[in-house]
Amino acid sequence: MSTQSKTGLWAYLIIIATSFSACTGGNGANPEDSMEADSVTLVRNDAEKKVEVLVNGELFTAYLYPETIAKPVLYPIKSAGGHDLTRGFPLAPRPGERVDHPHHVGLWFNYGDVNGLDFWNNSDAIPEDKKSGYGTIVHTEILNTHVGADGAELEVAMDWVAPDGRILLKENTVFIFSSEGGKRVIDRITTLTAHGQAVSFKDNKEGMLGIRVARELEHPSDKPEIFTDASGIATAVPTLNNEGVTGMYRSSEGIEGDDVWGTRGKWVNLSGEIQGEKVGIAILDHPQNPGYPTYWHARGYGLFAANTLGQKAMSEGKEELNFKLADGESVTFRYRVVVYSGDAATDEVLNEDFKGFSER
Repeated sequence: MSTQSKTGLWAYLIIIATSFSACTGGNGANPEDSMEADSVTLVRNDAEKKVEVLVNGELFTAYLYPETIAKPVLYPIKSAGGHDLTRGFPLAPRPGERVDHPHHVGLWFNYGDVNGLDFWNNSDAIPEDKKSGYGTIVHTEILNTHVGADGAELEVAMDWVAPDGRILLKENTVFIFSSEGGKRVIDRITTLTAHGQAVSFKDNKEGMLGIRVARELEHPSDKPEIFTDASGIATAVPTLNNEGVTGMYRSSEGIEGDDVWGTRGKWVNLSGEIQGEKVGIAILDHPQNPGYPTYWHARGYGLFAANTLGQKAMSEGKEELNFKLADGESVTFRYRVVVYSGDAATDEVLNEDFKGFSER
């Protein structure tokens, strides 16, 4: 393992992973049946506030931590075929995509009510006179990088900060990136520790691990809709041209489409096709997470989120979870995001992937 601390204004570190090959069985195996695993590269660029993750030399994703988006994110996320699975807006808008909810950036982790502050909806779009109701997640340090035969790891530290500068939570997150054939995997293991006071996560529908997907992976829409956030701010989501829009949610419970919203499940897969490449993004919950199995805050317009703590809105008031940490107490959340390229992932494949992750 190599440990790299921050170096000055311009630090550029390239860590190249060795390629590794999967075992294909006994002697005489057909070379065409062999599954060759992929090399992983981490490229650290402190000046641009990012760490890129490359697979076989091509961009897979990047850990970004600019001050302009109110929390660190993974952006973009690309398929094995090189297609963008995440929406471009607001960082790099693309023609034909929606421009609602500017806080939906790439892949992120936060929550809508932490000691009364909204961390989920914060962005540059919030007026200054409203900022007092929003919290910000601030990247503080890259703690470790590690590259090995089975992938690469990035360990980072963040602070969940109130508008007056108080730190409510200390965050330690380990990202584990791996890739083999048409399947790419991101594990996110996040530990939150209450800092200086007790911390309450009041039951709220805005959480926790979220992805905003590309237009092609949305559900085809036939009417405009208006969505209201936790602070009562309404956002119009218009109907757009549905050409090439092929997304479909399916949960571990066999529920499909918009019906996935507000249901529990071990995993949900969002499948579709982008320029001829069949793709899927699955989020896998973990049995050790609070509130398991998670509720799904999955919307046809492209928001795809697992919310283990927001049960009241999802269950129409039948359940409620107000999660709390005493000062100094910690909780860990574990999620796996799997990107499938090529043939559509079956329930059997997803259940097997979930089983492997749940035993970690």
